[in-house]
Amino acid sequence: MVDTQKFAKNLPEQPMGEGALQPGSVLQGRYRITGVIGVGGMGSVYQARDLRFPNVTRHVAVKEMLNLTSDQSVRELTLRTFERESDMLASLSHPAVPEIYDYFSNKDRAYLVMEYINGRDLEAIINSITEFLPIETVLQWALELCDVLGYLHLHEPEPIVFRDVKPSNIMIDQHGRLRLVDFGIAKTFQVGQKGTMIGTEGYSAPEQYRGEASPASDVYGVGATIHHLLTRRDPRLEPPFTFAERPIRDTNSAVSAELDATIMKALAFEVNERFPNAALMKEALEKLTKPSFVGFSRPSEEVADDLGEWGALEENEARIIWRFQCEDEVRSSPVVHRGVLYVGAYDNNLYAISISDGSFKWKYPTEEGISSSPAIAETENLVLFGSLDHLLYAVDSRVGQIAWTVPTQGSVQSSPAIAHGHVFFGSDDGNLYAVRLSTGRVQWKWAGGAPIRSRPLVTGENIVIGMESGDVVGLDLSGQMIWRFKAKRAVTSSPVEHDGLVFFGSMDWHVYALDITRGWKVWSYRTNKPVISSPAIGEGKLFVGSVDGSLHALDASSGKERWHFDTEGQITSSPAYADGAVYFGGIDGKVYSVEVKNGRARWQFETKSPVPSSPAVHDGVVYIGSMDHYIYALKA
Repeated sequence: MVDTQKFAKNLPEQPMGEGALQPGSVLQGRYRITGVIGVGGMGSVYQARDLRFPNVTRHVAVKEMLNLTSDQSVRELTLRTFERESDMLASLSHPAVPEIYDYFSNKDRAYLVMEYINGRDLEAIINSITEFLPIETVLQWALELCDVLGYLHLHEPEPIVFRDVKPSNIMIDQHGRLRLVDFGIAKTFQVGQKGTMIGTEGYSAPEQYRGEASPASDVYGVGATIHHLLTRRDPRLEPPFTFAERPIRDTNSAVSAELDATIMKALAFEVNERFPNAALMKEALEKLTKPSFVGFSRPSEEVADDLGEWGALEENEARIIWRFQCEDEVRSSPVVHRGVLYVGAYDNNLYAISISDGSFKWKYPTEEGISSSPAIAETENLVLFGSLDHLLYAVDSRVGQIAWTVPTQGSVQSSPAIAHGHVFFGSDDGNLYAVRLSTGRVQWKWAGGAPIRSRPLVTGENIVIGMESGDVVGLDLSGQMIWRFKAKRAVTSSPVEHDGLVFFGSMDWHVYALDITRGWKVWSYRTNKPVISSPAIGEGKLFVGSVDGSLHALDASSGKERWHFDTEGQITSSPAYADGAVYFGGIDGKVYSVEVKNGRARWQFETKSPVPSSPAVHDGVVYIGSMDHYIYALKA
């Protein structure tokens, strides 16, 4: 995996153009120029220090536009174009879009003051190495690029088309996050509207040469950029529009056929053969990278009732106690309370099922699928869960009637945690919510700035939450941040606590142990692929699954591996410990029971489809869902 942190260094100063501002110059009595980031035909981009923060060094980027033409109409048009870029950027709110702080003009120059991004662009990165970039790294960048472009393409009231997607306009900052820069030619999209031919040869879509651009044109730029990163062949040096003659796998055999096909679809010559926008391209890429949320084909609607029709082992028949069929995939993890199992499904229902015989008690419908795992508030008789429809639900656990809901601005994939008379949960809108159980009223919310899909860890004094930005944050019970730790990739894994340490996995392939009071790293352990699974603790060991297909057993105090258990597919299910065994599901369609002492298999049970659901173990029974639409009760 490429360590993008090593690329995050200040760019060297370039020779200054004629009339460039000199280091030490001060603009507006506030911005002292400290260096030049880049020079172009229309002006320069400077690094400056904001003097309104005398006790800390706060750097900003100052973009300058020279307006030296004597033609008044051209001067006015140039100024309006620069103002349009300023207004557009100021209206946007996305982690990958630089923040705008100020705008002003001075004689024949105009200035835009924005967030300073300490990092390097993708062109500089690819030119600095001689080997192929790791596939996982490029995929993560592709997802982040599609995410920000998808945000622009779905912008209201009108979509924004970037129009110049290329490696030099994409930076990786010091935290390893992708940032989109240089919005100078971005514009709102109107069907049928033509403009001038703008873009960069090799990366621009064919229709841009006719003065036409749409969100699908940006998709072409994404495809060209990713093609360049994976093949190291610069499209500016190749004949125009010849990507179809240069499949990625012909140059880089490590690229899967599925990824190759996805990128080549983005590079289709005809607009209607590409993804219509970047959000849809992101969905296609997610199927290759995040199996815990998306990406598995659903089985046929007719699911066999007879286990024998599956070609299952006799052991399957001996181990199963009962199974309950839902109408769609089960990715949520069940919870058992007072003889009832509660679990959500992608058929938009939360189910209540009797654990004695698997009989149906009630179900509560939502507007979209449920990947969040439920939690029980016993004193209030509530079952709480989130849905992709942007709501957290509180339902009477006895009769299945709604008590209250909490709306958010994003999907609720985070599983709720209950403590201190409140329910805590995250949302894809980037907020962590604290809600009073008795009223459903939001007590406070903390803005993390990135989707929160992990379950909050709530102790007597602390709240710990992981975010898709890679940040892991410690808060006090009032929602004030105490500490922040930065992983290199998303933290979807839910943190757990043991002996003063908090444990979690990251998409950067590592499992971490932090001091829960200060956020200091105590140890880290590297797996061979991303970690989405949440850890479990038992007998002094930490158990966690990895996309590398192994369940890893680590010494909880030191992080040393004690054993690992290999499966035939990825593990995104979170393990459960009980009575000397650890239980988990696999993307190979199996449920496993493994001895804690030595990592040897006790038994395995085969379902029809992948099992990203995590098990609940109660009174010698393992309850777990599968993407074959069933919930199983198995003998532990």
